[in-house]
Amino acid sequence: MWRIWLLFDPRRALIGILAFAFAMVLVNHFVQLSTERYGSWLNEPAAMSTQ
Repeated sequence: MWRIWLLFDPRRALIGILAFAFAMVLVNHFVQLSTERYGSWLNEPAAMSTQ
């Protein structure tokens, strides 16, 4: 396992992994917001106040 880190710089590899994971999280959230089940509250009219 230690020989792998001789090929790759650990800091750059970990930053790349974290950037990829963050991009996947953003894509996942935007896909869910575009669905009818999870994104429908974006298209609803604002609630009227009862005061």
